[in-house]
Amino acid sequence: MKTAVSLSRAPREVISALARAGGEVRGDLDAAIARDPSTSSRVEMALASPGLHAIWVHRLSHRLWTSGARLPARLLSQAARAATGVEIHPGAQIGKRFFIDHGMGVVIGETAEVGDDVMMYHGATLGGRSLDRVKRHPTLGDGVTIGAGAKVLGDVTLGHGVAVGANAVVTKDVPAMAVATGIPAKIRPLPASQDPQHALYDEPALWI
Repeated sequence: MKTAVSLSRAPREVISALARAGGEVRGDLDAAIARDPSTSSRVEMALASPGLHAIWVHRLSHRLWTSGARLPARLLSQAARAATGVEIHPGAQIGKRFFIDHGMGVVIGETAEVGDDVMMYHGATLGGRSLDRVKRHPTLGDGVTIGAGAKVLGDVTLGHGVAVGANAVVTKDVPAMAVATGIPAKIRPLPASQDPQHALYDEPALWI
């Protein structure tokens, strides 16, 4: 009796899982289109965005990693790295609607935690500063933007809405709704009325 019940439940679980995956993909595509003015086509974005391809493969490799199939997870992530130029360790935790623009050269370490609606540009790194088997990579809140070539290193936390400038090196916590620029990064809190995305245009160093 239990076997019959479990078998009847299996198709529903598969259908539910596929529906969730389809919803995630649509969310990724719409978020990418909203952040990339060069296209308005879901089809084009799905076929020609290495950042999205890397994220989609990561979701599968992460499931393998957390289920204990660590070698297949690593091999899959390395195949994605070769194909896209984006290296995401299968242990990294990635939120919804994550977008990597251009993709090439992005590195995300094993213990990194990335919130929802985060955007990273090419050459950015979420790296570690310790060889110990501990939480050694950054934690990013929702709505964070990491500029091209920026390095966020160590077990640091970036609050929601943080914008990190191009080529900045961040090794300390950054509070929510702040801008971090320079080497080492200097933190500029924003007034509650100012949108971090608008602040990008007020800070030339963000684009260097």
